[in-house]
Amino acid sequence: MKLSEQNVKVKKPRPVNLDLQTMCFPLTAIASILHRVSGVITFVAIAILLWLLNLSLSSPDGFSTAVSITDSGIVTFVLWGILTALFYHIVLGIRHLLMDLGYFEEMDIGITSTKVSFIIVAILSLFAGVLVW
Repeated sequence: MKLSEQNVKVKKPRPVNLDLQTMCFPLTAIASILHRVSGVITFVAIAILLWLLNLSLSSPDGFSTAVSITDSGIVTFVLWGILTALFYHIVLGIRHLLMDLGYFEEMDIGITSTKVSFIIVAILSLFAGVLVW
């Protein structure tokens, strides 16, 4: 009997077409995907923050320009978003490191640690909002 002629019994039929909009991801998968997104946001934000730092240290006029730029409501919101992404990346990065060390590997404990991480990030994000505004 050839391999292609064997009948393989599958407990449940697998989808022919993966439609990501209809799939329900587990909370841990969403946290992992958002961790990658927050890393990209943090990486791009470094360029913006370094530009602002360079501008503010260039001269007294440059400092005044940097202050006037950051006084805008939109820029303040962007800075808050950058800080929130950074906090998310740090907190979930620590969670991932703990998982690499063997903690939080069971599904129920992993989901609980994800919820706790989200709560910590929410608190840090509120703290960042108070600092920025």
